[in-house]
Amino acid sequence: MTTPLRQGLVFAAILLVLDQLSKWWILEVVRLPEARNIPLLALGPVGLDLTMVWNRGVTFGLFSGDGAWNHIILAALALAIAAFLLRWLRRAETPMVTYALGAVIGGAIGNVIDRFRFGAVVDFVDVHAWGWHWYVFNIADAAIVCGVLALLLDALIRPETKRKEAA
Repeated sequence: MTTPLRQGLVFAAILLVLDQLSKWWILEVVRLPEARNIPLLALGPVGLDLTMVWNRGVTFGLFSGDGAWNHIILAALALAIAAFLLRWLRRAETPMVTYALGAVIGGAIGNVIDRFRFGAVVDFVDVHAWGWHWYVFNIADAAIVCGVLALLLDALIRPETKRKEAA
């Protein structure tokens, strides 16, 4: 096993465990589905709440549906993307790419587990400011978004010569 693959998989596993533990805590300890919303922090117009959302779609609830096959199709798509990213991870050129790919893989698998367990993804972090609410998300979603942003940043800032040497 290559070093980037090992490091990326360890990072993915850590994020996956943190994601699943947080969802267990939200469902079983906090019992957020019953409470629906718990304000945590308010700093003037900026706030952080725990808000229960069963996301049957993908980011921002796109492609959501209650059909019997909807969660299976979305889970299969996420697994296919994770498999593609695993191949890329074996050849990761930099630590940033290694950890970014690990974050996306760990997040994708965390949400796939939810789709198979519940038929939807457990989302619960609600950040809002000046009356505007970001979409409700979880640790897996944050890992995916941060991983993709890191991959984009790497593509933009890494010198062209290093990109050619890595290929």
